[in-house]
Amino acid sequence: MNKKISQSILMIFTAGLIASLVSCNPASKYEKAESESISNYLNTNSADTFKLETSGLYYHEVLAGTGRAPVAHDTAYVLYTGKYLNGNIFDTNTNTGGIILVFPVAEGFLIAGFDEGITYMKAGGKATFLIPSNLAYGPQGYYSIAGYTPLLYEVELVKVAPGPAK
Repeated sequence: MNKKISQSILMIFTAGLIASLVSCNPASKYEKAESESISNYLNTNSADTFKLETSGLYYHEVLAGTGRAPVAHDTAYVLYTGKYLNGNIFDTNTNTGGIILVFPVAEGFLIAGFDEGITYMKAGGKATFLIPSNLAYGPQGYYSIAGYTPLLYEVELVKVAPGPAK
């Protein structure tokens, strides 16, 4: 009988410990702060009509392109400016004298949100991507970009070259 009571007490204690650990998820405060910063940005910039994609990417077409739409394995030629939501630029190639970012689409060479956003464009188009951290550098961040940081990219898809034939 005492053994059953001891096992019951141990099970209750273990369940309580697990519940308290789950409710004390330290990441949740960062996730909440990120969500709030995205909401604040969208509310402040309501003139930009962002479309929320199922992945969580926010896409805003600034200028519709008339050329080829990239698909997986095509080569994209891109001019871009990467910013934090406060407007501070962290990276750009628009002031490099014509050095264009060239990459194979949907092959994992860039952050997931950028790769996805490019597929909604056509050559000659311009768009803005608001990329939550789970589609960018996640909780760990990358160099000067802190974890849980949403990013904003202004992108011009200059050209699309067909990928290898299937």
